[in-house]
Amino acid sequence: MKVRVKQRPMPMGVTRFGTGIAHSALAMIPCAIFTGVVVAAPVPTTLNNYFLPGTQPDQSNGAEFTPILLSRQCSNCHELDAPDEVPIFTRWIASPKANSARDPIFHAALAVANQDAAFAGDLCLRCHTPGGWLAGRSVPTDGSALEPIDFDGVTCNFCHRAVDPVFKPGVSPAEDSPILQALVGAGLLPAQPGGGNYVVDPNDARRGPFFDVPANYHFPVPIIPSPFHTTSELCATCHDVSNPAMVLQPDGSYALNAVGQEHPTGNKHDMFPIERTYSEWLHSDYAKGGVDAGGVFGGNHPTGVMRTCQDCHMPDTEAYGCGFQEEPFFVRPDVPAHDFNGGNTWLQDLIVNLYPDVGNIPYFDGSKERARYMLEHAATMEVADENCAIRVRITNETGHKLPTGYPEGRRMWLTVQFLDETLSSVAERGAYDFVSAELTTPDTKVYEVQLGLDAGMAEVTGVAEGPSFHFVLNNKVYKDNRIPPRGFANASFASVQAAPVGAVYADGQYWDDTRFHIPAGATSAVVRVYYQTASKEYIEFLRDENVTDDAGDLLHEQWLVTGMSEPVQMKEIVVLGLDAGRYADSDCNGVVNLVDFRSTGPCVSGVGTRLSLGCESMDRDLDGEVDLFDFAAYQNAFTGSP
Repeated sequence: MKVRVKQRPMPMGVTRFGTGIAHSALAMIPCAIFTGVVVAAPVPTTLNNYFLPGTQPDQSNGAEFTPILLSRQCSNCHELDAPDEVPIFTRWIASPKANSARDPIFHAALAVANQDAAFAGDLCLRCHTPGGWLAGRSVPTDGSALEPIDFDGVTCNFCHRAVDPVFKPGVSPAEDSPILQALVGAGLLPAQPGGGNYVVDPNDARRGPFFDVPANYHFPVPIIPSPFHTTSELCATCHDVSNPAMVLQPDGSYALNAVGQEHPTGNKHDMFPIERTYSEWLHSDYAKGGVDAGGVFGGNHPTGVMRTCQDCHMPDTEAYGCGFQEEPFFVRPDVPAHDFNGGNTWLQDLIVNLYPDVGNIPYFDGSKERARYMLEHAATMEVADENCAIRVRITNETGHKLPTGYPEGRRMWLTVQFLDETLSSVAERGAYDFVSAELTTPDTKVYEVQLGLDAGMAEVTGVAEGPSFHFVLNNKVYKDNRIPPRGFANASFASVQAAPVGAVYADGQYWDDTRFHIPAGATSAVVRVYYQTASKEYIEFLRDENVTDDAGDLLHEQWLVTGMSEPVQMKEIVVLGLDAGRYADSDCNGVVNLVDFRSTGPCVSGVGTRLSLGCESMDRDLDGEVDLFDFAAYQNAFTGSP
């Protein structure tokens, strides 16, 4: 078997936009180019900067690598007229996996990524359209060379040809060994779980989890039982994402690698982390021994103990695995439903609008409902009355952080509406305007990741220091207050670059508490927790930053006509019988004294102060900020009692 050599060739004659410097020259420039010099966008990285091991793109027009097949071919046997009978193709076609290369957010983000750093789109294309990437159609990295078949996203044929990159004697199929040995000989292994550094059988041999398939209707294509397909390492392939163009520095920061150079270690933990969903799971109780989900997830799982990604996201279903309903086929209790649902209830509407030939509405409506179910059961909520405040506890019921996944624009937050005896609104914290799609953030808890540029990267790129949506330029985590899963330990999460930032969680803590001061006149409260796939700020960023094509404008138009990524209410609790505490009594002891001043005094710094838990009790006029008016009211309320 022939295997491509390690280095990927550059297109002949291509130069960097706005610089006139050829790639061959750029490859010779050392890291010092990024010291004290502002580089005109895009940063002059090359394909080598984004190189990752594993199977590489084929350039022989299929002579060495059987192309990834169109998934419609699989529907012939893995779809019946009644879609619930075979929950495979009809579930997959409406899933985020099937539409990863159609997703307009992906195309808008891809355009900005290529603007920010040359060839950065290669990092995106390898997971969003693995068939196109493997076929060598990922250059240009803006996706312009992709063919219609490539928009099938993460296809049936791709996943069922995946090979465990680590051969396990006595466990791995014997057929895996020569594939892996050839890659080792070409310098394309080892590969870690994650980053899209997948290994794919160059031949069309179908792998799956079952050892007892009664007949092979794929003949002469072989069916190979593969334990790898039952493990979370399969999912890690594209759900533990790092930026290989960034290199971990001795001081713990990250900096751009030398232009044209592969990452010096190839270790994902020496690259800048973008997503760590697999690593979050790996260091949770789900991976360590499993968690009893109480029947909430897992379908008709025989034990109800969730261990792997598949247990929750591909629940066991009683169904035919194949469309042939006569002997030797039979109804199985463990057919994995190919749902792949997470928290995205918006993508389905976008695909139906933009791709009517794909968007079979009943299938996509089903996908939305399954994603909504996942969100509604991803957390539990408790509300406690603490006299002058209510305490809201959100408990993470998932096997990873809540929320998890791609960080940009994705968020979860608390909304609290305080009502008086007539059920009129007294105050609202975390208010979301469903007309303008704007969220009031200073007075509530927003669970999210904020990545951005540090001072050094800002100097190099000319992009402002601080949190940003320029994900291929980001090299610093400014905030990550997402709720960890069961089994959380600070040291283990720090070891995989998933430590909390701007929040404190004790070892073993998989919940978070937020206190809200009860305002005067409030007798009840409605507490809700919401999840949103994409914020208004992110959508407008993708529109405004794009100077390459109309992908950002198209996304924004679709955002407007599909509900503006409408938030999903995950939980709601109504609290009755509230009594407002004394104004400015931050510790709820019934008096206003110097203790309260010491805890809330720093809140008074003029208009625009961001409210915190203690500061909220000093917001006398309920305008969302603590200013001199509120301080004057505090002086009037002061009792001086110990």
